[in-house]
Amino acid sequence: MPNEPYRVGVITASDKGAQGAREDLSGQVIRELVEKAGYVVTSYRLLPDDQPGLEEELKRLCDGELADLVLTTGGTGFSPRDWMPEATIAVAERLVPGIPEALRQYSLSITSRAMLSRAAAGIRGRTLIVNLPGSPKAVREHLTYLLPELPHGLAILTGQAGECAG
Repeated sequence: MPNEPYRVGVITASDKGAQGAREDLSGQVIRELVEKAGYVVTSYRLLPDDQPGLEEELKRLCDGELADLVLTTGGTGFSPRDWMPEATIAVAERLVPGIPEALRQYSLSITSRAMLSRAAAGIRGRTLIVNLPGSPKAVREHLTYLLPELPHGLAILTGQAGECAG
């Protein structure tokens, strides 16, 4: 980890959650796991599944340099209201296909339904955006797999480490 802990923005995409009709358990799991790993949650938003609104929040976090990492939960399935991957791709300047590919591959060892994930990951400015599933169980599985690998990439992205030499 760097001298200062990495800052994390959390976005939960859920119409029912935004209406107060469902508790955001997945966002709570993200907060729990990233804080346990030494990150600091600097922003948390529970938003409706609305692509323009999701894009606006992603841009706010990235362009305002409010987060080094944005973790989203929800909106990655087949529902007509699932737009998180599209919002992520729309705001990303560079895609990071290896992250969702690796998460899907890992998740396939747990459930064959992982093949239905449309999650994306990308970079905007000096912020990494990663889409996670909407289920608390799946979020826990994904982050347990992903978090140990992130410090290296985040150190390079934020300028705290030099480029990889091979």
